[in-house]
Amino acid sequence: MVTNVTNFSRSGLYDWMAQRVSAVVLAAYFIFLIGYLALHPGIDYAQWHALFSNNAMRVFSLLAFVALGAHAWVGMWTVTTDYLTPMAIGKSATAIRFLFQAVCGVAMFAYFVWGVQILWGI
Repeated sequence: MVTNVTNFSRSGLYDWMAQRVSAVVLAAYFIFLIGYLALHPGIDYAQWHALFSNNAMRVFSLLAFVALGAHAWVGMWTVTTDYLTPMAIGKSATAIRFLFQAVCGVAMFAYFVWGVQILWGI
């Protein structure tokens, strides 16, 4: 079995499952939103505000934010470990990969916090 230094002891099965579960959550969220918009063609700000003021919708949106973060992290990690290799970019690939992953992780965390602040009005 091949292990990678940046793996942090995750297995391929864990990544595969996280991608699939988060994709299902995101699909359900966007299908709901598309259905809601289709059933309310002349939606105005008051209706939209009422939808997102409902705690069930806030929790569903928060779940979608978490799923988006997990989905993006696994996808970004997979791409960087596949393409930022010593063969592709030289001997400093591990440092570049770590730096890129750190920047992406901080950005994803910042977007998540920002989304929660918008959603919950904090």
